[in-house]
Amino acid sequence: MAIEVVETIALLDAALRAAGDPERAASEKDYLKSALSFYGAGMPAIRRIAQQFGRPGALEPSELHALSDALWATGVHEHRALAVVLLERHERSLGNGDLGWLLALVRNSETWAYVDSLAVHTIGPVLRRTPDAAKWLRDWARDADFWVRRTALLAPLEDLRRGRGDFALWSELAVPMLSEKEFFIRKAIGWVLRESAPMRPAEVRAFVEEHGAVMAGLTRREAEKGLARTS
Repeated sequence: MAIEVVETIALLDAALRAAGDPERAASEKDYLKSALSFYGAGMPAIRRIAQQFGRPGALEPSELHALSDALWATGVHEHRALAVVLLERHERSLGNGDLGWLLALVRNSETWAYVDSLAVHTIGPVLRRTPDAAKWLRDWARDADFWVRRTALLAPLEDLRRGRGDFALWSELAVPMLSEKEFFIRKAIGWVLRESAPMRPAEVRAFVEEHGAVMAGLTRREAEKGLARTS
């Protein structure tokens, strides 16, 4: 599929504007505390617009890069949200050579609204196909940018919640962050523990028992919610 980026962005912008709602736009902008422009298009509409680019995996890496970068640069929330959906939908086109570029998007996100989907639904699957995934995760877990550290915590989430993945590696990443004051780190650790608990209750319970003394209340409560589902 050959894409003319400028023309495509104009068509996508028109579709996103048509799906927008001014009241929703104002509400979302306020909720996310964002300096971006908002049209007020909901995620169902954004996902429908993304489907025009064919079946999952139809876009080539170069097309994904060009289109995502162009969407990211406009300063419009729905453009970035669409880029995130496209990356999720076509993640099979990406490989470990794209991880540096994906992480640059994370650094430029500055909100969970993009970071979480990038981490869980795009970066996570790419890492699953990457032989040195652990090295990437360890590097990110030590990064000065807390959004990058959050990405390290969330990228393994889908495997962990299915009882797969490497919980010992994830624990290694998470433990040094347990004493952090940053809400989005505390919440991410709790989220992964909560979602992992139903399939691996013994490991999650042992983690909580070992590290409970330094674990934030928010983190512990999330973990206990997951463990409660196993009793």
